[in-house]
Amino acid sequence: REISTLASWTVSSSKPGCSVPQLRHPSPNLFWQSDGPQPHYLNIHFFKLVHIVGLRLYLDFEQDESYTPTRIVLLAGSGMNDLVEWGEMRLENPRGWVKVNMPTLRCHLVQVKILENHQNGKDTHLRGLQVF
Repeated sequence: REISTLASWTVSSSKPGCSVPQLRHPSPNLFWQSDGPQPHYLNIHFFKLVHIVGLRLYLDFEQDESYTPTRIVLLAGSGMNDLVEWGEMRLENPRGWVKVNMPTLRCHLVQVKILENHQNGKDTHLRGLQVF
């Protein structure tokens, strides 16, 4: 089952009107847009220890072009001071829900770190993220 609502969400930066509420909205027409230097971060902090068995991102290269992530690193831990990298994604022209290949995690915090975008774009768009 989807457990995203059990967490507190924060981002490294955002344009006005393009932050966590838009990312969490079910419509893929809304999105988080970063507003600052790379890397861009999305932190999903759970109030209790959770088992995470799945993660998926909604990306749309056709709409977002240079705002589309091409390299994402995934980290997890009990807090910001003990994050461990557990996965990396390299993407080419993604469109729609992209499932993350991952081990089962036991953690309080998941961090999605966007390192690069298409065409060396500075800011990023993420249209959806779900945690299971």
